[in-house]
Amino acid sequence: MAQSVLLTGAAGRVGTAILADLADEHEWRLMDRDPMTDDHPGEFVVADITDEEAVREAMDGVDVVIHLAGDPRPDAPWDSVLTNNIDGTQTIFEAAVDADVEKVVFASSNHAVGAYETEERTPDLYRTHDDYLLDGTELPRPGNLYGVSKAAGESIGRYYHDEFGLSVACVRIGNLTEGHPPIDYERGQAMWLSYRDCAHLFDRCIRADYEFEIVYGISDNDRKYYSIERAKEALGYEPQDNSARHD
Repeated sequence: MAQSVLLTGAAGRVGTAILADLADEHEWRLMDRDPMTDDHPGEFVVADITDEEAVREAMDGVDVVIHLAGDPRPDAPWDSVLTNNIDGTQTIFEAAVDADVEKVVFASSNHAVGAYETEERTPDLYRTHDDYLLDGTELPRPGNLYGVSKAAGESIGRYYHDEFGLSVACVRIGNLTEGHPPIDYERGQAMWLSYRDCAHLFDRCIRADYEFEIVYGISDNDRKYYSIERAKEALGYEPQDNSARHD
């Protein structure tokens, strides 16, 4: 069944991937601080997530929020990640509760666990048995301030679920590219997420029933160090792509 969805950061790369496949699947209200120049479904709201009044107006009447907006730079300075990624995320969750939104899907990142990836640890993460795959139950281990902000966003989501009963899915997005990453880019191959699988995963976050989940957003790559089993079990994720299959 189609849902009414507010998509923040709609003009970015993740938003583009989602809308490419799902434009006709749901009723969209798109929000970004920059106007979209291409054709887009539904209503478009030009606003910043730090504008509490604008966020509350955009939230009115929606069933689900997909929260993508924020400073996406891995080297973003603290003042920016604090304002845009942490304060902005809390504004989204608070407004969602007040508007009786059913679900918030939070775009987290592989950077929330980036410090697990060192020269000493990464080879172990490639082992085939699950003991060496990150699966969302491990503690955050950010490798930069951007990752800190994403770990904070997950904790904010946990709080709003526990305190107010909001359904929350945190998607630790991997290496999202429209085409395959370079064959010799091993890390990119391991965490590749195709546009098609990205759209499908967020569609499952919109449609599935869940409480609080942290899942990894990658395709079903032969070689990976993030487990997608929880995304399959909790959300019904059925990825179609694999970085080992090169065009």
